[in-house]
Amino acid sequence: MDAPASASSPVEFLLRRPTPKRRRLPLAGAFFAPTALAGASLLRALASLAARLLAVPRPPSQPRNLAALARRLALLSALLDSLLLDAPDRFSDAANLCFRELYVVLFRADLLVSYVASAGRAWALLRGGHLAASFRDLDAELAVVLDVIPAASIRLSHDATGHLDLLRSQCRRRAPAQYHDPDEAALRDRLLAAVQKFELGQPPDTAPLKSLLSDIGISDAASCQAEIDYLEEQILSQDEDTDLLLVGGVLALLRYSLFSQFDPGNAKAVRYWPSAGNLQRLPSWGGGGCEDTSFSVPKEFSCPISLDLMRDPVVASTGQTYDRPSIIQWIGEGHSTCPNSGQALADNRLVPNCALRSLISQWCGMYCFQYDSPESNEGMAECVATACSSKAAIEANKATARILVRMLVERSDSSKAVAAKEIRLLAKAGKQNRAFIAELGAIPLLCRLLLSSDQIAQENAVTALLNLSIYEPNKMRIMEQEGCLWLIVSVLQNGWTTEARENAAATLFSLSVVHDYKKMIMNEPGALEKLACMLKKGTPRGRKDAVMALFNLSTHAESSARMLESSAVVALIESLRNDTVSEEAAGALALLMKQPSVVHHVGSSETVISSLVGLMRRGTPKGKENAVSALYEICRRGGSTLVRRVARFRG
Repeated sequence: MDAPASASSPVEFLLRRPTPKRRRLPLAGAFFAPTALAGASLLRALASLAARLLAVPRPPSQPRNLAALARRLALLSALLDSLLLDAPDRFSDAANLCFRELYVVLFRADLLVSYVASAGRAWALLRGGHLAASFRDLDAELAVVLDVIPAASIRLSHDATGHLDLLRSQCRRRAPAQYHDPDEAALRDRLLAAVQKFELGQPPDTAPLKSLLSDIGISDAASCQAEIDYLEEQILSQDEDTDLLLVGGVLALLRYSLFSQFDPGNAKAVRYWPSAGNLQRLPSWGGGGCEDTSFSVPKEFSCPISLDLMRDPVVASTGQTYDRPSIIQWIGEGHSTCPNSGQALADNRLVPNCALRSLISQWCGMYCFQYDSPESNEGMAECVATACSSKAAIEANKATARILVRMLVERSDSSKAVAAKEIRLLAKAGKQNRAFIAELGAIPLLCRLLLSSDQIAQENAVTALLNLSIYEPNKMRIMEQEGCLWLIVSVLQNGWTTEARENAAATLFSLSVVHDYKKMIMNEPGALEKLACMLKKGTPRGRKDAVMALFNLSTHAESSARMLESSAVVALIESLRNDTVSEEAAGALALLMKQPSVVHHVGSSETVISSLVGLMRRGTPKGKENAVSALYEICRRGGSTLVRRVARFRG
């Protein structure tokens, strides 16, 4: 087919053609032709790219469109090979422009094939129409470029002309309906029918569900978990045309399938996060086919501060990447320079390094390590909760919770650890999940795990209780459960991991919101002492949890004596010099200084007054308010001596 008559030349046509209104391709970005290449070298680059695309194994998704693309690539490869045999050393500008445009089209094809290959199978089924449209758009782009190739100027041979005509014909003759695969559509319908079963109030039957999962390509716990992880990532990205409720329903179905069909609790859990000092890989809970018994953490994936594999890589203002907890602790200790480069930090903003996090996740998958979403990412929990708010998703999550609670009762210790982790994740996403998990009787069973010698089981159990306690009626269930408060304080004192101890402190903070429970928590032996210790010596996150709990407890009228006795007041005074927690510490001290004994203890220190004045001048609006309140209580209740001390201060 010749170039349209309205264009005086192929170059003019390519430059003037209107930009079609396109659906967004699966991978966004700008694509540039290799301007440095021309003539035979450009043809060789095209031939190499086409050959590489042909050699890629075809993924199971979009088989019809991938097969059609392979036929076009085979013809294109033959055309390019023929051109390389007889091509002149130099091409006209028009020919070079056409071949560069062809390179861009092939590059888009490479990205599209890579996207389909890397996408979760369930996601690809849900997005089948969009992917089919992308293949159709790709054919349209290829057809435009082929139409304007100046066949005469590049002296095509008879065979090459035949290949070009056939290729043009193939790109033009497919009707829109031919891009949609009936088998893929039928599998998608079966998947949605299984979700619909939950909406009708009954889980899918075991045999049809197992057959559906097998046809999708989910054959074990590891492949099922991989599909769940991929769907969660897509929910977090929230593309504007994504039906989140539909995706959330499928996510809930797969989570149910993970425990109803594959029983991952029979496999051992990963016990250690890879680090520089821990090079032995323990078996993955997913089971999945990793035979290597050791690994070495790539230097690029290790935090320059902790030397451990990064869970939550973030970029500082200097462009250096660190694990979020490590760099936050570094900044919290008063450092103002970049640990790696020594440059001054322009600000304390930290930007997530999503690309590196994706690479770390893939590396962990190779070595059968479970790569959890960082707990700091509250956005994930909120997005998943929103997506899983349909009736089908809620019913599927209820069915999953029933299985998990049974696992806490009947299964082995390793299975209980897995169940606690899944309950923790379910309870993090949505009020309804927290309600029915507690109604199923999970709280007393989780309390028993707080005594576990398995550090992962204990950590997940206390974090599950924390997440459940966010729902107000569950606070009463936890506090009225015999021995539960004592067990939470025990984890705060002697928990196996830092995260377990921090989450125990956060649980006390959550429970202390209720006035009736404040005195119970304060009177629990060791509670205030350990909160004070965490406030003085904990990580930035631990200090924040501890100071918030102490702030809440300080609102009780009878708190002053216990706060003095437990050294909590001393910890609050020292925390005035820590920007991370000074605001809450000042607020707690303002409340406690309603008692004269506390006022004289606090106001006798010049350091306290200077810290409060500094916070009043340079803090946030809330920090300024708390500092003024504390200084007011010193002046109001501390007598003339303290008033003069505050008045004399010029810091």
